[in-house]
Amino acid sequence: MAARKCVAATVVAFALTCPAAHASDAGVAALQTALYARGLYGATVDGIPGPATTAGVRRLQARDGLAVDGVAGPATRHALGWRGRPRLGSRPVVAGRRGWDVAELQFMLARTGFPSGPFDGDAGPRFDAALRRFQAWAGIGADGVAGPRTIASLRRPPPRSPLRFLSPVSAPIGDGFGPRGNAMHTGVDFLAGLGTPVSAAGGGCVQFTGWDDGYGQLVVIGHTLGVTTWYAHLSRIDTRRGACVAAGARIGLVGATGRATGPHLHFEVRVRGAATDPRFALG
Repeated sequence: MAARKCVAATVVAFALTCPAAHASDAGVAALQTALYARGLYGATVDGIPGPATTAGVRRLQARDGLAVDGVAGPATRHALGWRGRPRLGSRPVVAGRRGWDVAELQFMLARTGFPSGPFDGDAGPRFDAALRRFQAWAGIGADGVAGPRTIASLRRPPPRSPLRFLSPVSAPIGDGFGPRGNAMHTGVDFLAGLGTPVSAAGGGCVQFTGWDDGYGQLVVIGHTLGVTTWYAHLSRIDTRRGACVAAGARIGLVGATGRATGPHLHFEVRVRGAATDPRFALG
């Protein structure tokens, strides 16, 4: 069992003390982020060590004349430039900083439900906004400084919905919740055809209807305990803001509005603003 817990150390050599799984996963994600930026890793930045990550490390080592062992030790991390340092926790992270620790924090924020855009190791305005939202959500003071207390909070298990919901459409799930490419997918995509009726997953009151950037035509329903459900890319909205609806009531039709490559329903479950994996709430 101990060997399994320390599996990330075979790829990220600094994991000598076998930290908690969440921390080691973020370290692997930081390595994948650095390799991705250099065109040496083309898979999803998911924090899971595997053949693609090891192959990327080996390609970097061969290109830079290092020992080709597939382990991201000090020399290999140095070859990654600013993306290979410093380690998480060695300094407070604020907007404007960049590095390995920033990439770890981006991954940890996304996993906790507060994505800050692409995983790139660069703490820009979106990082600052996501960090402050997380800090306020966690009740630790939204000062925009990722120090020991913030890092400790981010290492806790991701939130889950305390409520259970019905499926909003009768269709299989395609893309799930989690990392996709070098960013985070904050919901699940139901592979329903254009015009398929969309129903409220649970009883509640409509908080938002209308256009919202990448979500396109969007409906947001508020439920109890700070939970909201989001229904995106709709072709038509059949409810209004302020209306209270029962579970199963029709609220719109499946579409492909916003940043969508084809018809589907993007469905999210958020807890006090934190995006959670909807699959734990369905059924």
